[in-house]
Amino acid sequence: MTNKDRPWVMRTYAGHSTAAASNALYRTNLSQGQTGLSVAFDLPTQTGYDPDSALARGEVGKVGVPIPHLGEMRRLFDQIPLTEMNPSMTINATAMWLLAMYQVAAEEQNPDLAPSEVAAQLAGTTQNDIIKEYLSRGTYVFPPEHSLRLISDMIAYTVHEIPKWNPINICSYHLQEAGATPTQELAYALCTAIAVLDAVREAGQIGPDDFEKVVGRISFFVNAGVRFVEETCKMRAFVQLWDEITRERYGVEDPKMRRFRYGVQVNSLGLTEAQPENNVQRIVLEMLGVTLSKDARARAVQLPAWNEALGLPRPWDQQWSLRLQQVLAFESDLLEYDDIFNGSHVIEAKVAELVEGARAEIDRVQAMGGAIAAVESGYMKQALVSAHAARRGRIESGEEKIVGVNIYDTTEPSPLTANLDEAIMTADPAAEQSAIDSVAAWKEQRDADAVAAALARLAEDAKSDQNLMEATLAAARAGATTGEWAGTLREVFGEFRAPTGVSGAVGVAEAGAELTTVRERVAATGEELGGRLRLLVGKPGLDGHSNGAEQVAVRARDAGFEVIYQGIRLTPEQIVAAAVAEDVHCVGLSILSGSHMELVPAVLDGLRAAGMDDVPVIVGGIIPDSDGRALLEQGVAAVYTPKDFGLTEIMGGIVDVIRRANGL
Repeated sequence: MTNKDRPWVMRTYAGHSTAAASNALYRTNLSQGQTGLSVAFDLPTQTGYDPDSALARGEVGKVGVPIPHLGEMRRLFDQIPLTEMNPSMTINATAMWLLAMYQVAAEEQNPDLAPSEVAAQLAGTTQNDIIKEYLSRGTYVFPPEHSLRLISDMIAYTVHEIPKWNPINICSYHLQEAGATPTQELAYALCTAIAVLDAVREAGQIGPDDFEKVVGRISFFVNAGVRFVEETCKMRAFVQLWDEITRERYGVEDPKMRRFRYGVQVNSLGLTEAQPENNVQRIVLEMLGVTLSKDARARAVQLPAWNEALGLPRPWDQQWSLRLQQVLAFESDLLEYDDIFNGSHVIEAKVAELVEGARAEIDRVQAMGGAIAAVESGYMKQALVSAHAARRGRIESGEEKIVGVNIYDTTEPSPLTANLDEAIMTADPAAEQSAIDSVAAWKEQRDADAVAAALARLAEDAKSDQNLMEATLAAARAGATTGEWAGTLREVFGEFRAPTGVSGAVGVAEAGAELTTVRERVAATGEELGGRLRLLVGKPGLDGHSNGAEQVAVRARDAGFEVIYQGIRLTPEQIVAAAVAEDVHCVGLSILSGSHMELVPAVLDGLRAAGMDDVPVIVGGIIPDSDGRALLEQGVAAVYTPKDFGLTEIMGGIVDVIRRANGL
């Protein structure tokens, strides 16, 4: 039998409803041959709120598992030996807090070992990349400089105390979801790594001898799109550029420490709601981009499910995605060969082109003062919004072809989606109340004075240049909650609102006939109503995936609307207040976290109470059919889902809605 390479780690990104339900799911997945855990946390946990906070309403347990305190962390990993696991935790703003609770849960599982002995055995990864949160995913909490300090403190702590832990996983995945070209994905991810390494070096907690270890523990998390030849070249370009940066900028001698280590979740941006069965072959092609080239192969792979654009995948759908990886690794001959691309002049030329483009963009960002400066000025965000707008334009014009969407869109009835309401999993409606009850019960049984003392120490340390990990561990042991830890640091560091990138973004290059027609209708309707048409684009709740809202805002501006868009994470009350203050003609809400049934009615009620129930409300997001019908019955004027890809068509629909509401 031929010698085969070891396959990559196979993970499924999972977590939902409650810690107990997620624990059962993890144990099942591990028993089915999955080799790593990838933990999804809900939005309140990611943004530092407890389930009983007003901002958490409708979001608890939706896109991941709620972990508001140590008791839930214990439940999440019940009967899963943490000293033998290698989990990946997708957590950023509150990464330090979740790592502390994870470490304390592991200490409790091993009462006969000293805490330092337990820490030495822990292996895993915290994502902990805040820069892409400001650009694309929106789960940031603190301003950039303070966020960078938390990251640098965590890196220093893990190098000294948890040497097998990967304290940061620089994540270009969401950059591609936000429209990044391969060149932008390469450049902005590497600029993030440079910003982090520079911050660690300047903090002075790591001696020059240990700095190589910091570089060696940095891992990346990338996205692979369906253009798998280009994606293969992108991965080879990453390997080359990282080797170059670590050697030249940081003087890392050991080639092992310069290795580009990455995990991957393949692209969800390209998954379609129309003919969703086509997503299976898309996922397979995307997986090939990160596995075919041995010298640039992913260390860990997790795949989305075929029905992700419809709603929450079921365990069976996730199993299908896991089997795709297993067939490639165990049935094909891929792992029997050295790198099959070495010596290919086609691949070499494409890699060289990507490397050259990425170097130029890295230099541009460094000349501005680095990644943090390019976030604060809005440069990187505008570049992504513009690239995404260009991609949308190519799809709508038919230049970029998507099977089942803008080409070959006739279809036989699909047995997979015959009963759509059963083709996805729905979040447990009781999860929110159970999480609120859990926090109340937790607070009852803990020592309130010990918690107050631990939080006071955390605030003091935050005002100094003390490493915050020790105070954070003390707060976890005392029984503080996620909201209390983040709230204490919010008091010291302040909050932050990232630039939306909409005002400076480049929209449609030239208006075709369709957009020209819509523009004329927008102008004429405005004249009939005595002014320019005003559209409020709102993102209620904690969902930070703002790509759709930004594209709607940019296209609405191109169509002649006056657009009011204040960015992510607004309460229904704030959206209603903005609608009243700006006296808008239509309110458009974008929600991708599944909390539409809680948040949309709250906005409708608020508008009614403000005497503005004649202002039509439209909603966009990943909204199952039955929910869409229920929203229309409650008074929503129109519901748009990913299958409605024509933005100009949507603009025409908004004009129709405004005309109907005003009896025109």
